[in-house]
This record gives sequence, structure tokens and C-alpha cells, in this order.
Amino acid sequence: MAFKWRLLNLIEAPAFGRFITVVIIFNAVLLGMETSPTLMDMAGPLIVALDKLCLAIFVAEISMKLIATGRRFFTNGWNIFDFLIVGIALVPSAGGLSVLRALRILRVLRVISVAPRLRRVVEGFISALPGMASVFLLMAILFYIGAVISTKLFSASFPIWFGDLGLSAYTLFQIMTLESWSMGIVRPVMEVYPYAWVFFVPFIMVTTFAVVNLLVGLIVNSMQDAHHAEDEVKTDAYRDEVLERLESIENRLAEQSNIKK
Repeated sequence: MAFKWRLLNLIEAPAFGRFITVVIIFNAVLLGMETSPTLMDMAGPLIVALDKLCLAIFVAEISMKLIATGRRFFTNGWNIFDFLIVGIALVPSAGGLSVLRALRILRVLRVISVAPRLRRVVEGFISALPGMASVFLLMAILFYIGAVISTKLFSASFPIWFGDLGLSAYTLFQIMTLESWSMGIVRPVMEVYPYAWVFFVPFIMVTTFAVVNLLVGLIVNSMQDAHHAEDEVKTDAYRDEVLERLESIENRLAEQSNIKK
């Protein structure tokens, strides 16, 4: 039991967390270097050896956490995230599983689990998913309506963009992203249909500026809520600590008064 406590104190120490962060960043640089034929020709064996060393450190870290926390390890979502990321890196990448070799870069995502600010961003994004689902449903309805209308209006003259429902939806998505929407699509359409702007401009206003900004607002609000929740947890912990200290002081004063009596 004493060994587990010492191990737990070690892995929860700020210095240990900083060390793991440095290893993650260093490993990300190594994985990028492996994509350079020139660097691999110059120092390929050294880069591969250092990459394996980084992986060994990650495996040792996960093992230490498993030993120190036992079953409680899997009650923490970030621990499960780290376990899966490191586990993917350990799967043999030979034969048909060679694609897993490229997935080693996912180890860079581990920096999220060791950086509190990044964790807060991800937690805020996840908490925003239910609200985002409603917005995505609204956007899907708008796209379906727009695709049906544009197909009926423009398919005869522009089958490449609006030939069927799928092509129209893809074209409208390009327009929503504002990628070559004016000179590339809308103006050529307006040469044949002068009043086409009556359809395209409201579509852009609704999808690009209204719905997308609504998504951004949901994510920002969720991040603020996550930040406030974290502050409340810290405040409660500090309050409990102060109350414990006050209780301890009262007990000592009571003991001293009893001794004097």
C-alpha cells in the first residue's frame, strides 16, 4: 500500500506531468522527422530508436498509473483516452495493418490530457455536442430545402453543379464555405438566370453567418460553463480544506482547555 501511495504521489507531481509533456512534444517532432527521406537517410536508426524510447516511456507511465490506481484507472475518461492512444501504437503495423503506422501521430493528442487548458477546451466542446446536434439538424433541413430548390431551378443549364440532389448539396456546401462562391459558381449561374442572387444571397446569410455563428456561440458558452464548473470545484475544495483546518484548531484548543482544567 505504501508503495502505491509513493507511486501515486510521483505520477501526480507537477514535475512528472511536465516531463511527460516534453516527451510528447519531442515524440511529435520525431514522427515529423520520419516523414523526411533526407533526415531518415542521415539519422534513420537514431530517430527510430528515440521513437521507441518515447513509446517505452508512455507504456511505463500507463503501467505506473494502473498499478497506483487499480480499477479506478478506468473511471477517468482521460486515462482511457491515453490507454487507447498508447495501445494503438503497440499494435504491430506489418501486413494489412500497415496503415496503423500512420496512426502513431495520434500520440500527439496525449498533450490534451496533460494540459489543463486544452482539457477544458475539449470538455467544453463535448458538452456542447447535444446543442450542436440540434443546430446540425437545422442545417441539414436548410441544405435539403436549398438542394431541392437549386436542382429544380438550375439543373437544366448547370448539370455539373446542380444535376441532382447530391451535386446540389455539395455545391451549396462549397457556397456556404465561401470558397469561390461568387466568381466560380454564382456569377456564371446569374449569366443565365439573372435573378439567381435572390436564392443564393439569403442562403449564404442564413447558413454561413447565422447558423455557423450559432455553433460558435454554443461552443463558447459550453467552455465558459466548464470553466465556471472547474472554479466551483476548486472553491469547494478550498472551503473544505479551510473548514478542516478550523476544526483541527478547535479540537486542539479544546484539548488544551481540558488539560488546564
